[in-house]
Amino acid sequence: MSNTSTNPTPTDGASPAPHIDQPVEPSAVAQGQQAPSAQGQGQGTEQHGARAHSDGGWDTKVPVQTRSERPQSGDLDAFPPVTGREVNWKFAPLAKLQPLLDGGLDGSAYPFLARQTEGADVEWGRSDDPLVGSAGLPEDRAAAAAWTARDAVLKVTVKATEAHESISITRSDFGTQARAAHTVITAEQHAQGIVVIDNRGSALLSENVEIVVRDGARLTVVSLQDWDDDAVHVSTQFAEVGRDAFLKHVVVSLGGDVVRVNPSTHLGAQGADTEMYGVYFADAGQYIEQQVYVNHDAANTRGRVNYKGALQGEGAHTVWIGDVLIGRAGDGTDSYEQNRNLVLTDGTRADSIPNLEIETGNIEGAGHASATGRFDDEQLFYLQARGIPEEEARRLVVLGFLVEVIQKIGAPELEERLIAAVEQELADGRTAVVAAEPEAEQADA
Repeated sequence: MSNTSTNPTPTDGASPAPHIDQPVEPSAVAQGQQAPSAQGQGQGTEQHGARAHSDGGWDTKVPVQTRSERPQSGDLDAFPPVTGREVNWKFAPLAKLQPLLDGGLDGSAYPFLARQTEGADVEWGRSDDPLVGSAGLPEDRAAAAAWTARDAVLKVTVKATEAHESISITRSDFGTQARAAHTVITAEQHAQGIVVIDNRGSALLSENVEIVVRDGARLTVVSLQDWDDDAVHVSTQFAEVGRDAFLKHVVVSLGGDVVRVNPSTHLGAQGADTEMYGVYFADAGQYIEQQVYVNHDAANTRGRVNYKGALQGEGAHTVWIGDVLIGRAGDGTDSYEQNRNLVLTDGTRADSIPNLEIETGNIEGAGHASATGRFDDEQLFYLQARGIPEEEARRLVVLGFLVEVIQKIGAPELEERLIAAVEQELADGRTAVVAAEPEAEQADA
């Protein structure tokens, strides 16, 4: 293929139009004048009768290549409309997400149920609360739309007491209207506790969750997506971890039609530590996405990322993108990320993309890993050879695969509930397969 261009014939008294490769000052073009030669002006666009190529202006059109280069803003207009060609949107079903990208969301307060200990507090704050922006700013249009639309901020505080504080927030009344939400979770200095955000029911929701872990604090945050089958949920979660502080962040995605949770952690103080876990189970036609980011921006920080998922049913699709940045100030960093996907049936798709940026060589270690595969036939054979039926053997293998992450939460009641939910997912999958078989036989007949 070749590219051709033609220059129009100038009218009487007008200068000829510039050649496509010739740099032109906008003012000169507007006045119908030929652009002045750069020779002798130190610009190097013309020398010995030869003109330099403009390179098509690609020096200003190169897309963002790394997570650390993405623009950040709370202004919706700072982000162009999403086309699906962007690296962070290329897998997502945009038709279902479009209502959350156009703005005009309802960001008012919503009903919730909270269970908490004395050292944990939850209350509504104003949209201009000074805590807003403490942990980060939106990096994409969905997050900016929710940021712009917020009318109230849900403030969760874990206080510094001698006890291990806990708070569980259940949200189940969002309805089907396009909504926005904003939550700020703060762990005071040397506080210890766990915060669980339990999402249920129907929703068309885009939200921002900010997590601030003060110096010396130890906090666990669990984001549980147990939505109804019609729910569409986009959650952007930012965390700022202080000096010698620790954050355990867990994402559990089981229900919903489209679920996209993007957690990022900034380790911006010496000795900051994070462990980020995820477990997900995608059924037929379900889309689950996680984009995880760990930014080692200080010395002697530690990061661990471990996400595991299972897929069953036609059209089940999961996406995991893991980004780790070790900055120039990240001396002594110890970081590792991995993603594992277990494919249970045909017709599924798991996209897994780990990325690692290192800007200093003085680190303890860094690595990443990704794997997607079906059942291990040897494991099934081993269990069946000991008298365990095939369906029970499959259940044990899946549970053993996912329970490793579930048990990292550290809340026994919640862990038991999640294990039961995974077992129900497996049971529903078996029921769907059995129900489809007679139809298939009838069609063959």
